[in-house]
Amino acid sequence: MTERQRAPRRALGVPGQARAEEWLEPAYDPLEGPDGPVQDEGGPAGRPEAGPYAGSDAVAEAGPAPRPAAEAGVAAEAAAGAEVPLRAALEAILLVVDEPAGEAHLASVLERPRAEVAAALHALAAEYTAQGRGFDLRPVGGGWRFYTRAECAPAVDRYVLDGRQARLSRAALETLTVIAYRQPVSRSRVSAVRGVNCDGVMRTLVQRGLVEETGSEPETGAILYRTTNYFLERMGLRGLEELPALAPFLPEVDDVEAESLEGTMIADAVAAARAAGGGDEAGRAVPGR
Repeated sequence: MTERQRAPRRALGVPGQARAEEWLEPAYDPLEGPDGPVQDEGGPAGRPEAGPYAGSDAVAEAGPAPRPAAEAGVAAEAAAGAEVPLRAALEAILLVVDEPAGEAHLASVLERPRAEVAAALHALAAEYTAQGRGFDLRPVGGGWRFYTRAECAPAVDRYVLDGRQARLSRAALETLTVIAYRQPVSRSRVSAVRGVNCDGVMRTLVQRGLVEETGSEPETGAILYRTTNYFLERMGLRGLEELPALAPFLPEVDDVEAESLEGTMIADAVAAARAAGGGDEAGRAVPGR
């Protein structure tokens, strides 16, 4: 085996001055194999292609580099126009609503069948309950809305109310009860049931959004009032049919009859006294004419 001959050394030359025909000299010695000089893929023997586009043909043949799976999935969804998942869309909408959102409206906005939307809402409500979240999803006032759980009320009270609670007065609660069970009803009818004038209380309930006008009475033209959806929302009711029955809060029949009998006896005694005293007053009034 013969020893490879070294290439002759080139003179360095004078600093700052190019040697003659320096640009024709190769940058390095060619590689030699058993069958002669080795041809590089980039160009002639021992000299690769230079420049930014070196090997561009090979890159073009190989194609673009594969993208990560996550980027490919996102691109595929964007290309296919994939929609937001139904549950995620419902949660996003219900977080920004000001009042309970109805199933029909949600189905129209999301362009999904109403049955599918209703099933998703019930599934979300069951999921929140099973997970013991601090909030739950309730059907209230003809729609759905997020509410904090009753078990978390003390924490919410301390944070939001801070010891200041705007409660309705006893008169307002009584008036609201009469309207809820007798609606539509006029102010005069509410006043007759309560036995006192309730104009100021009615105005307060209207201002708070718990009561609203709903037409007028055909015979008298008096304005009729009814409860609002906000009343159902605040009471946690889906409809007026969920109002508690009044029977447990009414007095016993015997007590009512006793009071009625006592009242009748008193009325008869007063009438008799007036009748007896009426003749004397009439007799005394004649001579004075």
